[in-house]
Amino acid sequence: MTRRVYDPNRVLIFDTTLRDGEQSPGATLTSAEKLEIARQLARLGVDIIEAGFPAASPDDLAAVQRIAREVGGEENSPTICGLARAVEGDILKCWEGVKDAKHPRIHTFLGTSDIHLKYQTGLSREQALEVIRKSVTLARSLCDDVEFSPMDAGRTDIEFLIQVCALAVECGATTLNIPDTVGYVAPEEWRETIATLIAETPGAGVGSGVIWSVHCHNDLGLATANTLAGVLAGARQVEVTINGIGERAGNTSLEEVVMALHTRPQFYGLHTGINTPEIMKTSRMVSNYTGMMVQPNKAIVGANAFAHEAGIHQDGVLKHHSTYEIMTPETVGLSQSRLVLGKHSGRHALKVRLSELGYEVDGDALNQVFARFKDLADAKKNVTDADLEALMADEFNKPQEIFSLVDMQVVCGTMGMPTATIKLRNAKNEELVHAAIGVGPVDASYKAIDELVKAPASVLVEYAVHSVTEGIDALGEVTVRIEANGKTFGGYGADGDIVVASAKAYLVAINRMLVAFGYEDMKPEGEAATVNLARN
Repeated sequence: MTRRVYDPNRVLIFDTTLRDGEQSPGATLTSAEKLEIARQLARLGVDIIEAGFPAASPDDLAAVQRIAREVGGEENSPTICGLARAVEGDILKCWEGVKDAKHPRIHTFLGTSDIHLKYQTGLSREQALEVIRKSVTLARSLCDDVEFSPMDAGRTDIEFLIQVCALAVECGATTLNIPDTVGYVAPEEWRETIATLIAETPGAGVGSGVIWSVHCHNDLGLATANTLAGVLAGARQVEVTINGIGERAGNTSLEEVVMALHTRPQFYGLHTGINTPEIMKTSRMVSNYTGMMVQPNKAIVGANAFAHEAGIHQDGVLKHHSTYEIMTPETVGLSQSRLVLGKHSGRHALKVRLSELGYEVDGDALNQVFARFKDLADAKKNVTDADLEALMADEFNKPQEIFSLVDMQVVCGTMGMPTATIKLRNAKNEELVHAAIGVGPVDASYKAIDELVKAPASVLVEYAVHSVTEGIDALGEVTVRIEANGKTFGGYGADGDIVVASAKAYLVAINRMLVAFGYEDMKPEGEAATVNLARN
């Protein structure tokens, strides 16, 4: 293996969506979903993909191995990284996960703050140094590219932190990642810390070949500011996630750091290798797969990021976009509608517009999308780009379908008896029908679905709905999360009828749960699926 050499003015993008991001409550991903996200991250142009924590579970190991082979197998592929505690078994399992990549990396860590040493590991400083010596040495004996992180560096004594980093480099670490694990530090403080470490760590100064990295959390809303402060101090790798997902308040958002560097080149004097028009597509894929919606006012990828309502803003933008926009929507993969689509549009117009949005659809897939498009166009005057993006996400970002929605009818009575009749098709191609009464049309629909599906008991823990576009005829998006046997599964659905979108989202979540729990093993011999899925 040969270590990569990078331009010193390039900031490396280390994406940890599949590892730290997946640790968000409710963001569990299947191996197949991780692979699709990894492929999209490669198209986005990230430098390093932290594919997972191989020692965490057999499924996580299998996912990392598959990403290493299928996404990281070429010379120009991203580096594929796995995380490991400073434990021999973890490091060996990590190497097993990433070794098939063209450019593998082992990332190992140990808490170094007095708080972590006293309350988490029970190690003295001297014992911690010995653990670091053994773990980094082992990792480097397996892999030429080794990253070490002193966990909770933001609260670690700076003199001890210098000692830790020097030892890691001495034992073979090629990247030193300095994490603000609990989102504690302030930007100026962090800039001073990183600058001090680079200047005073033996063997790791400018020109040494060691790459300094920062990994910040957003507990005080300062993750992006702290990350950029680290970059200004000399860090040349940033550890980020798509949409800023991650434990607690989340991680630094990839899109925010990348676009800050992209939009302010005169200030930072640095660049990345990110293909910025892929940002929005990546954001939506991660949101749909995890079931974690992006808040409307989220920087760069939020629904309102390029929206203008105030009259003076609208007037200015119509005259020239730079009056109120510091970047164009096209820069991040959004597209202002140039082709108005409605009920009189044909397949060719739809195909051209989808191609402009980055979706190449032909044959049966185009017919499938066109049928959905015509239904939507009949319900509203104009179909916007946002409608098409939601339609594509609903049509193609689905798990394996054990049950699919065939038809549904909902009746809302004035005497408090909302009734839903649901028709599903199961894996045996059998059509199943059931009617149920609920406190409202969505509850009635979910109860009817429950009566048609055999599955472990689950709890509906989240239900969220919003419109894709404005107006009474807006396309509605619904995301749900259900919890079963300690695991959480997300679902996403889009439709002009919000009750239909709700049923679709619920079925996506149920299908993910059934696939995860081995549906074929649970199905009674020779019976169709017809039992209750309990919801509290």
